[in-house]
Amino acid sequence: MTDYGRGQGSEPWHPEDPLFGDDGWRGQEGHAAQSSYGGQQQHYSQQPQQQQNQYGDWGTPQQVGYDQGQQHYAQGQQQYGGPDQQQYYDQNGQYHGQGGQPYDQNGQQHNGGWDTGQHGQGPYGAGPDAPYGGQQPAYGGQQSDYYGTPDAYPTPQPPSRRQAEREPEPAPPTDWDPGPDQGEHAFFSGGSDDDDDFDDDPSDGKRGKGKSKGKGKTGKKSRNGCACLVVSLVLVGGLGGATYYGYQFYQSRFAEAPDFTGDGTSQTVMVEIAEGSSGAAIGQELKAAGVVKSVDAFVSAHSANPEGQRIQAGVYLLKKEMSAESAVSMMLDPKSQNNMIVAPGQRNAAVYAAIDKRLELKKGTTANVAKEKYESLGLPDWANNNDDIKDPLEGFLYPHTYAAAKGMKPEDVLKKMVAQAKEKYAAYDLEAKAKELKLDNPLDVVTVASLVQAEGKTRDDYRKMAEVVYNRLDLANPETYGALQFDSTFNYLKNESNIDISESEINNNKDPYNTYSNKGLPPGPIANPGDVAMKATLDPTDDGWYYFVATDGVEKTEFAKTHGEFLKLKEKFDARSGN
Repeated sequence: MTDYGRGQGSEPWHPEDPLFGDDGWRGQEGHAAQSSYGGQQQHYSQQPQQQQNQYGDWGTPQQVGYDQGQQHYAQGQQQYGGPDQQQYYDQNGQYHGQGGQPYDQNGQQHNGGWDTGQHGQGPYGAGPDAPYGGQQPAYGGQQSDYYGTPDAYPTPQPPSRRQAEREPEPAPPTDWDPGPDQGEHAFFSGGSDDDDDFDDDPSDGKRGKGKSKGKGKTGKKSRNGCACLVVSLVLVGGLGGATYYGYQFYQSRFAEAPDFTGDGTSQTVMVEIAEGSSGAAIGQELKAAGVVKSVDAFVSAHSANPEGQRIQAGVYLLKKEMSAESAVSMMLDPKSQNNMIVAPGQRNAAVYAAIDKRLELKKGTTANVAKEKYESLGLPDWANNNDDIKDPLEGFLYPHTYAAAKGMKPEDVLKKMVAQAKEKYAAYDLEAKAKELKLDNPLDVVTVASLVQAEGKTRDDYRKMAEVVYNRLDLANPETYGALQFDSTFNYLKNESNIDISESEINNNKDPYNTYSNKGLPPGPIANPGDVAMKATLDPTDDGWYYFVATDGVEKTEFAKTHGEFLKLKEKFDARSGN
C-alpha cells in the first residue's frame, strides 16, 4: 500500500480511474486514520493484478499497488492539478506528472521533487517549509482541516453524483428601458446599425431579411429622433438669439438711430412734458405719442440744437411722425406750446381768466369751479382758516409753468397748481418758521410773502420790505402802532392796481383787507408769492426800516426809518406825479 501525502491545490479526478465510478466509490467511510476531510479516511480495496492510479484524493492515506511494493511519499510533495495537468505511467511503470519528475518502480524520485511552483523537496518527510508544518502522515494521525473555511473549494463528487452547471435563466421579457443611469446612454439607446430590425442568425438561411426584434426598437429609434430634433432646435435657437442680440448691439452702438423724415403728418397730438425732464425723458414721451420714431434720434437732435436746453415743462401741440430735428424746432416755437405761466405776484383772478382762455371755456368757468370745489383740490389743512378770506385758493396757485390745453378740465389744472404750492411750502417748513417769526400760523407766513411780493420791485427790495412788515405788525412800534397801511391790500379788495389812492377813499372803506382802517395782517394772502419773495420773508433784514415809497412809481423803491424821512420821500413822489 502506498501512502500519499496531501499537497496544496485542487483535488482532480481522472475519468479512467477504476476506483471512481458508480461501483468503485465507497464514499468517505470511517477509518482509524483521519484525513483532511473532517478527520475521515477514504478506503479502497486492493487489486493486486491491476495497476491502480489514484488522483485527486486530498491528503487521505491511500493504497496503490506497484509490484506489490509500498511507496511512501511525503505530505505536500505533489499537488495534483486540474484538467490542465496530465498524469500517466509509462511502460516501465514510471509515474509522470506535468512539470514534475518520474518515479521508478522502487518509488525513487528523479531530479528532486515535483514542480509545484516552490523549491524541490525530498521524497520522505516534510521539510521546514512544508505547508503542514512537519505533520507526520500516518494512518490514524490527525491532520489540520483546511476545507472547513468559507474560502475552501467544495468537496469533490464522484461522476455519478455530479450535476451539470445550470445555465442562468433568461430574464423575463420587459418593456423597461434601463436608460442612461443603468449603463445605456439615452442618445444612443437605439443600438447600432447592425442590429436594427434584422435577424443575423444564419441558421435559418435568411440572413438579411427583415425580422422584427420586438417593440422596444421603435421606441429607441423614436427617442433618437426626438433627441436629434431637440439638439437641432437648441442649436438653431441659440444661433438665432446670438444673431438677434448681435444685430441689436450693432444698431445701438454703430448704426444711426431710426428717424422719420419731414415735418410730420397733418394729424396733431398734445404731449405734456413734466418738470425737470431730460432730453431722454422728453424723447420717451414723444416716441410714446408717435411724434418721433426713436428716443435716440430725438436725443441726438436735442443735443445738436444750441437752444435745445430752453425746452421747458408744459403742454406742446405737435404733429405725428416728425423728424427729430423738426420736433425740437417746433417745441422751441411758442406757438406750439399749450402752456400757461403763473407769474410771481399774480392774483387768482388773473390765473382763472388765463385758464379759461387756454381751455377755450366760457369766461368765469374756472372761477366758479374754484369757488365750488376748492375743498377737493388738495389744500393743506392750515389753509382757509378765516371766514373773511375772499378766495381760499389765493396764495396756493404757485408760480410755475403748467399744461393747459383744450379738452382739459379746469379742476385738473388747478389741482396741479395747488399740489405744486403744497410741495413748496412743505419744503420751507412754514409751521416751524411761523413760530420763529412770531406769527400765528403758516397761512400768515404766506400772507406776509404775498405782501412782500406785491410791494417789492426788485430782489434787493424784498428783504427790506419783509422787515417793514414785521416792524409795523408790532403793536408797540412808535411809528404805526400795529397798522400796516399798504396800498396793495386796498387794491386787492378793489381788484385794482392803482397807486394813486385818495385818503378819503381809504378812510371810508372798512373792508378787512383795508390795512389802513384795520390793524394787523389781512385775512389771507393777496397774491401768489414766488420763491424769491418767500425766501426773503423767511430771512428779513434787521436795519430798523418802517417806511417805503416808490418814488418813480414803477421800479424804484426807497426806504425810511422815521416818519420825518418818510415825508421827504413822499414829497419826492408827489413832485413826480404832480399832486
